[in-house]
Amino acid sequence: MTIAVGERLPQTTFRVMTADGPAPRTTDDIFKGRRVVLVGVPGAFTPTCHRNHAPGFVANVDTFREKGIDAVLLTSVNDVFVLEAWSKALGADGKVEFLADGSADFARATGLLFDGSGFGLGPRSQRYAMIVNDGVVEALNVEEASGQVQVAGAEHLLERL
Repeated sequence: MTIAVGERLPQTTFRVMTADGPAPRTTDDIFKGRRVVLVGVPGAFTPTCHRNHAPGFVANVDTFREKGIDAVLLTSVNDVFVLEAWSKALGADGKVEFLADGSADFARATGLLFDGSGFGLGPRSQRYAMIVNDGVVEALNVEEASGQVQVAGAEHLLERL
């Protein structure tokens, strides 16, 4: 069952890149006491994610902050090393926090997992954008098709803040 507005995020552990290398961060470590935008994408460097989805959030970080958002976070079913390289390629270092969900634990626990095996991708995150306030889902926009960016795009989310 897919997580819904008003529900608390499940407890899982992500991997993040730090100055000392990869480190685990729990849901509480990341979301407690903060109002954030969490963006889920099927895969780093994939065409729609790289060209049409993530760049809007990188470009609008300051606008989100002006509207009361503490941070913009991005998660994908990729390892922390791929997400670090993708962050650099997007020019997102210091702007967007990347959360590696390499085993798809978070995507599975939130009900936002899809099977990309038909595309040679295996289990992946659905494409979505949500607002999370102190660990509770405040808004959730999930794309019907993974190859499009409409309701999960930065501009759409900004219009609703």
